[in-house]
This record gives sequence, C-alpha cells and structure tokens, in this order.
Amino acid sequence: MIEADLINAVMRALADPTRRAVFEQVIENQEITVVELTRGSGVTQGAISQHLKTLKQAGLVAERPEGRKVYYRAQPEGLEPLVNWMDHYGVFWRERFANLRTLLKEIDP
Repeated sequence: MIEADLINAVMRALADPTRRAVFEQVIENQEITVVELTRGSGVTQGAISQHLKTLKQAGLVAERPEGRKVYYRAQPEGLEPLVNWMDHYGVFWRERFANLRTLLKEIDP
C-alpha cells in the first residue's frame, strides 16, 4: 500500500466509535481473545470479529492463533502513517496561525 492508502485505512478503521473502543481494549491488554472482547460489550461476537478484521487490515492489530483460540495484540507501528500525516499538518497549521497572529497585530496595534 502507498502512504495515502495506509493513512486512509487507519482513519477509516478508527472512525467507527465501536471499533475505536475495541482497539482501545486491545491496547490495554497484552493479548485478548474475541470472547474476552465480547464479554460485557453489548456487541455480538460476529461484530467484534468484523471490527478486528478491519483493524488487522489497517495494520493496527495482529493475531496469534493458539489451538481453537485467536489472540489479538496491538500493533502500535500501524499508527505511524497517521502520526506522520498529523505531524506534517501540525507544522503547516502552526505556521499559518503564527502568520495570522502577526498579521492581526499589524492591523490592530
């Protein structure tokens, strides 16, 4: 995938509030199963599995099969394309706000 595709995949994956909650639960645990993620969530096991599939495709989680269970763990490096994109635009907007601040001071001394 090219960088833009990676950024889009991560943004799409994290845009859904339920999926974000699943991702946050995975982050909080070393490894976690679908059954553990489903417990107390109010979401079906099938829905959790679909959310995990999307997170995996975006590079945000990895799976480790062990017997009949599959364990999921966070892949922090999956957030790197998004972090790089935000860093780039953070610099862009900081410069623009600094220029605006200077301009406003010139207009209204």
